[in-house]
Amino acid sequence: MKSVWNGFCVAFSLYSAVPVPQAPWEKDTMRWALSFLPLVGALAAALETVWLLFCRHFCVDGMFYAIFAALLPVAVSGGIHLDGLADTCDALCSFGTREKRLAILKDPHIGAFGVLWLTAFLLAEAACFAQVYRTPALFPAAAAGLVLSRAAGGRKIVTLPCAKDSGLAYLFAEGSDKQAVAFTLLLEGLACAAGLLLWAARRGSRTALAAALYLLALALWDARHRWLCRSGFGGITGDLTGFFISLAELLSLLFAAFGGLLL
Repeated sequence: MKSVWNGFCVAFSLYSAVPVPQAPWEKDTMRWALSFLPLVGALAAALETVWLLFCRHFCVDGMFYAIFAALLPVAVSGGIHLDGLADTCDALCSFGTREKRLAILKDPHIGAFGVLWLTAFLLAEAACFAQVYRTPALFPAAAAGLVLSRAAGGRKIVTLPCAKDSGLAYLFAEGSDKQAVAFTLLLEGLACAAGLLLWAARRGSRTALAAALYLLALALWDARHRWLCRSGFGGITGDLTGFFISLAELLSLLFAAFGGLLL
């Protein structure tokens, strides 16, 4: 039980800005840490729900809601996934060899393309949140995306080969009980997806179809990202995981925004 609690503390100390007791990064501690990654998304989803209800109750301006809604996941995660988004965009836009791309990922400095795409990402999220505020029929899909993206992202670390023998992804991959963690994350993802589909089915066939299409799109993005990791980088890294999680969150927001217009 102690190792599970320590794994929880390690996951939240690294993947969130939530203050938790410090736990030693030992083999027993790291064994289960990735299993708790979706809980960080669940916390962000709960806060997003409270923020939406608060703003709609007090008739808050849509732009005010949208900007703070876009910043909430950043506040919860500490921005760790956005760092991966920026670094990966720099690497992909270099059009260099695999070795050059990996070197860019390792570079602590951010490049021009990273700044450009990070800005575009935050603007796109704010725009989607503004639309979701006006047509919130599929807001649960956006909230579920915060959990599903982390469940799928965590599974990549323990199911894909590491692109390099250093870094956080390698540390977690080597320290994890890979089969147990992969199974746990799969169950967490399936539970979240089942909950979303159950909610959608109770809202009608059109909502259920929209939720099913969203889950299909997320699965396709997962497959595409796995291909990108293998072909472009030779495996997974922490930055590539952050890239996947960030765009999976944006994908959920896009479906919630455009789907809300049609329902």
